[in-house]
Amino acid sequence: MNISRYAAIDIGSNAVRLLISNVIETETEVYYKKSSLIRVPVRLGIESFMHGKISDETADRLVEAMKAFYHLMKANQVIHYKGCATSAMRDAKNNEDLIERIKMEAGIDIEIISGKLEAEIIFSTHMEALFTGLDNFLYVDVGGGSTEITLFDNGISKKSKSFNIGTLRVLEETVTEKDWSKLEDWLQEITEDYRNLSIIGSGGNINKMFKMSMKELGKPLNYKYLAKQYKDISALSYENRMLDLDLNPDRADVIVPALEIYLNVMKWSKVDNVFVPKIGLSDGIARYAYKEYHKGSKSHKIPVFSSKDSVTD
Repeated sequence: MNISRYAAIDIGSNAVRLLISNVIETETEVYYKKSSLIRVPVRLGIESFMHGKISDETADRLVEAMKAFYHLMKANQVIHYKGCATSAMRDAKNNEDLIERIKMEAGIDIEIISGKLEAEIIFSTHMEALFTGLDNFLYVDVGGGSTEITLFDNGISKKSKSFNIGTLRVLEETVTEKDWSKLEDWLQEITEDYRNLSIIGSGGNINKMFKMSMKELGKPLNYKYLAKQYKDISALSYENRMLDLDLNPDRADVIVPALEIYLNVMKWSKVDNVFVPKIGLSDGIARYAYKEYHKGSKSHKIPVFSSKDSVTD
């Protein structure tokens, strides 16, 4: 048996995350065990979606988070990592400069990935294996800047598309009726020949809803339950969502648009149940890091810095 640590850096629209995973290799299997998860609510999407670029102040916060991630990876003896940025960085005009700055000041390589690759990375976790009988389903990942949806038929990906409909975009009222109509038309088209579809949902908001439901892992959230939660939570003030529901400040505002997105997807695809595996993009990135390492990639090994380098202690 061999045990080693790999890391995933996920620069999302609402938060940035560092996932450190223990990878246990036996003669026949490879097991991934979450060691630690650090989340920092930098909220790149607010500026990227509204103004088309990330401000110097927010960029400073992001770089400081990356410096911290570097040191945490080093302290945890991570042997390989992969860093990915999604919708907010894709939309920011100054994304290349920021990626270069992260490389120079924090010593971390970041790749801006497409919505399609984002979905593929999540699929690599094989989350459907956690649920029995889900041969035909929609995989739905609701993020701050985009929603990725894929139709699976007998476990095989058939149709996939990324929509610029995310919780922060809805919150900032940048999602138009045309955007919603495109999502509705596409869902109705791809699901018209299917009956009894389910949804596998991922993202921090649906994970939080599942935790609040106190359901056993493997049990779905149904449309009626989510619709009631949407009504009840929408009626609460931002402050009361934090105090009464014990939501973090950066969750208390986006959870309502997240529910709106899920409810629309369920309604337009005629799906009643959402299964929540509590596995997401960070888990998939960690698996990619492991695969890269064993393919001989050296680009994302943790570098050793001297006192003369720009990464600060």
